[in-house]
Amino acid sequence: MMTWTVLLSIAGLLVMLISGWVRPAAAFVSLAGGYLLLGLVDTAILLQQYTNPALATLLLLLLISLALERTPLLDWLSLRIVKGGERTATARLMGTSAVLSAFLNNTAVVAAFLGAISRQSHVAPSRLLIPLSYASILGGMTTLVGTSTNLVVSSFALSSGGPELGMFQFSLVGVPVALLSFVVLLWRAQRLPQHQPENITEKLSYFLAADLEPGSELVGKSIEANHLRSLEGLYLLEIEREGRLISPVGPEEILKPADTLIFTGEVSKVQALQRFRGLKLFGHKADDLLATNLVEVVVSHESELAGQTLQEVDFRSMFNAGVVGIRRGNKRLEGQLGQIPLRVGDCLLLAVGSDFRQHRNIERNFHLLSGSLTRPQLSRLKSALTLAGFASVIGMAALELLPLFHGLLLLMGGLLLGRVLSPAELRRRFPFELWMVIGSALAIAQGLENSGAAALLAQGMQSLFSGHGVFAAFVGCYLLTMLLTETVTNNAAAALAFPVAWSTAQAFGSDPMPFIMAVAYGASACFLIPYGYQTHLMVFSPGRYHISDFIKTGLPVSLTYSVAVLALTPLVFPF
Repeated sequence: MMTWTVLLSIAGLLVMLISGWVRPAAAFVSLAGGYLLLGLVDTAILLQQYTNPALATLLLLLLISLALERTPLLDWLSLRIVKGGERTATARLMGTSAVLSAFLNNTAVVAAFLGAISRQSHVAPSRLLIPLSYASILGGMTTLVGTSTNLVVSSFALSSGGPELGMFQFSLVGVPVALLSFVVLLWRAQRLPQHQPENITEKLSYFLAADLEPGSELVGKSIEANHLRSLEGLYLLEIEREGRLISPVGPEEILKPADTLIFTGEVSKVQALQRFRGLKLFGHKADDLLATNLVEVVVSHESELAGQTLQEVDFRSMFNAGVVGIRRGNKRLEGQLGQIPLRVGDCLLLAVGSDFRQHRNIERNFHLLSGSLTRPQLSRLKSALTLAGFASVIGMAALELLPLFHGLLLLMGGLLLGRVLSPAELRRRFPFELWMVIGSALAIAQGLENSGAAALLAQGMQSLFSGHGVFAAFVGCYLLTMLLTETVTNNAAAALAFPVAWSTAQAFGSDPMPFIMAVAYGASACFLIPYGYQTHLMVFSPGRYHISDFIKTGLPVSLTYSVAVLALTPLVFPF
């Protein structure tokens, strides 16, 4: 009875993850807590999962990435990468992002190139952004530290008593698979749509500007008293006064003669302004000034805004900025902007106040696409020392001179002592959600084992492939993981598929390594749907893509990737 209860709970978890009803962290933690209450895991085992050595290594790596992404290297490369013909520029971008993603967080690599690619006009950004995202995945899956998924799989292997995975163990299959997939991706990139970046005139179409005439009855009264805060479909964003912008506009702001009021929202609701006497619509003076404080950003996967509306989070107070427009993929959203739930990957066009950059939550919530803002960078000396320190840690781990966790911990201490990172920044950017998901997933895997559910699933796999041998079961584990990573997140896919793969290997009496690798490579095989991988969501709106663009490009890449993985893995890691 308990076995079937656990299987039903896993099915319920999948439904919640696919539907997006709850955030993954809440779903995983709740299920792990349920297993604790049912006695499937005890308190000591549960707490032990949250301190798993591979998980701790992953968290250290992500925190150190905060320093690595502030070195001038990524920005320097982003300014020089899109040169030559389109095919040459695409190949150079793919190769560079893949090599960097093998050692750096691929989200940071894509974020660094995203703004430069979106701003340049040499090659249509829509021809480059999907290749950038796919190449970062292909590069990331070639090393232990290239993607969080590989470290997640390593944490499961260690927790199950399996072998410790080496730094370049993934490269033996990963590098040839990546090279084959690159050829197909370069071919498909030529068939992506050509969407040129929006120019400033297009962005200003979000606005309605109205001049306040000297004799208007609105003059001398506050915004609140003039009822300008409760307009149907429109929102007072800024006031242009004597060559300067007042942004954001508070309810107590007193209107003065010759003010230009800038509204945003549903431009079709312009009639809402016609009842105000002395308000002259379609003033043109504000256009040039508006162009100086527009910033375009993408909602990041770390953002606390996901799933919430602008009104719920009080966006204006949080960031001293107003949202002029929201774009999701190739669609510009309309209606009451304040009541639209935001998603990861949404493009927001912001009119920002003077201290926007000083808000400490900017980097956590947004990836910068355009505007006059720049990311804070390390000095040349600190940058050189940080990169040298990281390269040394990776090199010593690869040569087995120093465990990766030890090296990263020493490097973290050096970054704190050198004030490259601060405790406040680490608190602000700590990946709590990822930590909770993986720690809880390890506990859930333990519950699957203890309840017999994992063994039952393995028996099902064995009976399903009994006439076809262990290779067919290996293929089945890979396809299961691949299906999960397209429908839920890559880390969740690895967490759910690993216990099945491990138990299947035991049921067949096989070496577990090919099955472990099937889960690792399968969890990175997200090429069809943009919602399964965070870098896809990052490029979805800036590239103004349709979902069909990912499918048309990703299907041949996915087929090539899968055939290569299934052919090469058993040769390198025999059963």
